[in-house]
Amino acid sequence: MGQGTWSWIVPDGLWEIAKPLIPPSRVRPQGGGTPDTPDETLFAAVIYVLVSGCAWRHLPPCFGISKSTAHRRFLIWSRAGVWGRLHQAVLHQLDDAGLIDVTRVVLDTTHVRAKGGRTHRSEPRGDRGKPGSKMHVLSDANGLPLVVGISAANVHDSEGLKPMVAGLHTQHDPHRGRYFKPQRLHADKAYDVPALRRWLWGKHIGVRVARKGIESRERLGRRRWVIERTLSWLTGYRRLSPRYERHPSNYLAFLGLAATLCCYKRLLRLTT
Repeated sequence: MGQGTWSWIVPDGLWEIAKPLIPPSRVRPQGGGTPDTPDETLFAAVIYVLVSGCAWRHLPPCFGISKSTAHRRFLIWSRAGVWGRLHQAVLHQLDDAGLIDVTRVVLDTTHVRAKGGRTHRSEPRGDRGKPGSKMHVLSDANGLPLVVGISAANVHDSEGLKPMVAGLHTQHDPHRGRYFKPQRLHADKAYDVPALRRWLWGKHIGVRVARKGIESRERLGRRRWVIERTLSWLTGYRRLSPRYERHPSNYLAFLGLAATLCCYKRLLRLTT
């Protein structure tokens, strides 16, 4: 990492993975912008905002960049899909080291309140919507966040199951020896929907979803405590809880970066 006083904020080696994914910067014709600002510094500034929860205008002077420059570059990188590809790159390194266990995956959802009562709306339904958003997380057996997503707060948890499982399948790459197909899926009673059970069976995925009125929460917790820990890791990033972002796509970008940091820290801990 660089020699700046901010270098502590980026885990060792993460920038080297991110650097090839960063699109080249462009100078605006009017002469605006700061083309001399290293991408490495801007990357560290984005992580600082995620971790601290500070507003862009409150970035410490040690970064040497303006609010507008940092925010604009964050938006450019988000639209270019940098954070999702970085998360995938880290997951591939974990997989190469044999540290991903998809013998079972665990799915859960948590409500995230929105700063100022902002509403993440679902499809038009004629109502005002519920303030905040829902964070959907699919983890491996050890709690590594494999897929993350968001939805409006008034969307039922069960509606996130298919997109999350489908998101995991996009990383299934037999040509490179990557098999992220789960053997079993664990989830709580919110996902106890007959159509979803049939859908999972059709994909040859075992179903370990708690049945309403039959299985107790205590029995459910034996396998699902890892996802509660994962949700705690993610909501510990102050930019995520509460949700400050007006646009859901920006919140999802920060959530993807937070998932990347969780996975990369596990990689460092288990391989160094």
